[in-house]
Amino acid sequence: MSSNPSLRDLYNSPSSAWAFVPPPPPVQNASAPASATSSMASYQWTTRPAHNSIFDLSPSLDLSEPSTLNLSLLLRSLVASALLQYTSTALVMPLEVGKLLLQIQWIPKDAPAPSSEVHEEDEEEETLSDSTNEDDSYFADPAASHIKYSAPKPVDDQGYVIRTSVLEDGTRPEYIIPVGSMNGTWDMVKRAAAFRGEGWLSLWKGLLTSCIHDVLFSNVQPLVDSLMHSVFLSSVAGLYRPPLLLPVASHVITGFLLSPLDLVRTRLIAQSAMQRYRTYTGPFDALRQILIQEGGIRSIYFHPQLLIPTILDNGLRPLLYILMPTLIAPRLGFGPHVAPDTSPVAWAFAQVLGSVASLLITLPVETVRRRLQVQTRGTAKALRTCVETRPVPYNGVVDALWHIVTEERSDLPIKRRSKARRRQAEHVEENDSMDLFVEKQDGSRWLRNTGIGQLYRGMRMRLGVSVIVLLLTTFGGQQEVDGGWAEL
Repeated sequence: MSSNPSLRDLYNSPSSAWAFVPPPPPVQNASAPASATSSMASYQWTTRPAHNSIFDLSPSLDLSEPSTLNLSLLLRSLVASALLQYTSTALVMPLEVGKLLLQIQWIPKDAPAPSSEVHEEDEEEETLSDSTNEDDSYFADPAASHIKYSAPKPVDDQGYVIRTSVLEDGTRPEYIIPVGSMNGTWDMVKRAAAFRGEGWLSLWKGLLTSCIHDVLFSNVQPLVDSLMHSVFLSSVAGLYRPPLLLPVASHVITGFLLSPLDLVRTRLIAQSAMQRYRTYTGPFDALRQILIQEGGIRSIYFHPQLLIPTILDNGLRPLLYILMPTLIAPRLGFGPHVAPDTSPVAWAFAQVLGSVASLLITLPVETVRRRLQVQTRGTAKALRTCVETRPVPYNGVVDALWHIVTEERSDLPIKRRSKARRRQAEHVEENDSMDLFVEKQDGSRWLRNTGIGQLYRGMRMRLGVSVIVLLLTTFGGQQEVDGGWAEL
């Protein structure tokens, strides 16, 4: 009687490597054909992962390799990120230029009444008589006929004509875009591109400065926010939600630190593109001249006309961006508990409505900030801008708001009539408006008496961007609306 076969001879020690090789077939008899073993293919699975790389920019996933700094990979990643940021900024830069030029443009109420009107002598009314027109024309004295003459224009001591209206084409500087023909951001973009002193390349003025500002802001603000959370929030505090003040404070601090770059960007966009009227040759030259002529580091950061608008602009944006959706979401009819994770579409709709409501507050503050940034200080000469700006500087935020509302008009565009004949009527002033700007006689008369519309230039573009963000969020499956679109 034979004993039970033992399994010890079939035991193999496990291999430390992740190799899956089929074991050799057991030897049954010597007569088995040798070609059976050779026909079995040997397959081995290695532990090295496949090359996971997108344009050779992603790090390797092989943990067995030593973790050393790959300078070439780091350089390629930085270059690719810089090109992506520069391209995305260049795509929206024309709209940013058009919006900023509309915000700093000054349109006074007396714009449709330039001083170059043509005056005529008053004609006496003739009584009806039996004489015919032929007799009157036959016996009329040619020397006594009514002759039209233009009123003399005021001149200075050197004999040059003084400019009394922003709509006078004869006295308008050649580097200033005519006033009154642009009603929206896209209209300003087309007008600046077609203007002889600007051109298409002027739509990308300040592109490098804008790109650097956006990159630094997107990287510095999270660092400041995490630093403030680590300092002011304890790990054992047990707070369900971090306080509202910290993200707002991080935006204010970052905006304050980068305020010189924002000032340089505004000056570069506002200045004329013509070589002989250009004040700054580039961002470094602009920063150098501002530091030398306008009070140095202390003035560029702590001047009241720059510091107060910076705090208001960078503080109100994140505050309203956080508060408005939480106030609007419960009132949409989707229930009292609306959150991004439970109702993403309703929350996205609340965010869009909140951003639209926030524009009613943030746009006037941004407009005032741009106008105060254009003003020069210290010993610097006035900036020659490509649009009309107020000849008398503003004294601060409140003074700028007051003068914009009280001394400017909002009914744009101002239409031009090629020919208009003088007509007399009771209680109506005589006016010969040959080749002059005239006011529109429609229901928007109240817009001529207020400058409220000047505080909301670029509003329609912001509304369009909000609608696009809502559509992308709804149909694209995004859980959160990208707040970076609001920078448009």
